[in-house]
Parts: sequence; C-alpha cells; structure tokens
Amino acid sequence: MGGKKKLGIKQMEKQQVTQDEEKAKQDKKKEKAGPPKERKTVGIMPPDAKDGKIVAEVKKMGVLTPYAVSTRYGVRISAAKDFLEQLETDGVVQLVSGSHNIKIYKAKAS
Repeated sequence: MGGKKKLGIKQMEKQQVTQDEEKAKQDKKKEKAGPPKERKTVGIMPPDAKDGKIVAEVKKMGVLTPYAVSTRYGVRISAAKDFLEQLETDGVVQLVSGSHNIKIYKAKAS
C-alpha cells in the first residue's frame, strides 16, 4: 500500500534546480566536443609480404596479432590474418599460440 509520497514545495524547487544544473553541464560538454571525428576507410588488400620494409617493420613488433597488424596497416582483420599466414609460410614469423578465433605470432630470430 502506499506509493510515492508527494514532495513538498521546497523539495520540488531543489529537484528542479538540480535538473537545470545537470542540463547546463551536458550542454557545455556538447559544445566542447567539437566536430565529429572522421572515419578512416580500411583497405581490403593486405600489404605485400615480400616487401623488405614491411617485413623489417613486422620483425620489430613484439607480438603479432591480426588486430595489431590491422590497426598498423589500415586493413581489415581478415586481410591481416591472410597476411600473417603468408608470412608464416615464408618463414618470417612463427605461430606461438592460437585457437580457432585468434592466432598469436612472433618474429623468428634471424
């Protein structure tokens, strides 16, 4: 029984003031945000696995995951997976661990 109790006049005034202050803060945050960020388009074609510069960069990276390669070169994750598999067949990297979801590679010591 019962329900929500009715607020007094002072309580309603306080509630209204706090709501107005919160709304003002949100408006200021929206002004500071500025223009929306531009989206980058990701490429479909993976980098060339036979390019010496790219192979040297890959060897410098500590742990190679499809996500790391994808963000580094701006390609899709599926293209990064294919790129890492190609590097593995070429003998540049070796598989450390993996499951059907993700594979982790490291550069082979030359």
